[in-house]
Amino acid sequence: MNAPKPPYYAVIFTSKRSSKDLAYNEMDRQTFVEVKKIKGYVGAESYTDENDRHVTIAYFLTEKAILDWRSNPLHMKAQQLGKEKWYSYYNVKVCKVEREYEFSK
Repeated sequence: MNAPKPPYYAVIFTSKRSSKDLAYNEMDRQTFVEVKKIKGYVGAESYTDENDRHVTIAYFLTEKAILDWRSNPLHMKAQQLGKEKWYSYYNVKVCKVEREYEFSK
């Protein structure tokens, strides 16, 4: 995923699942379809480490876009189910990217 030129925002969602409920996978798919409808959403990248900790970094052009996503009904339902059924832990960080540097060979 190519991020836009700064400044832009990154929302870092770190989580640990407590359940392998198949409904989680369907909700995950639905939320990724839904977030693409938010004006100002740029894209996301996700990683899972060897301890099954999952990190998703979502990129947005504006704070308003983040707030629009935060108040999206499907996203709110996913958050509720995450707390009730799917996560043993999660953390959200909202960051403003002021500068970006890259090296590649």
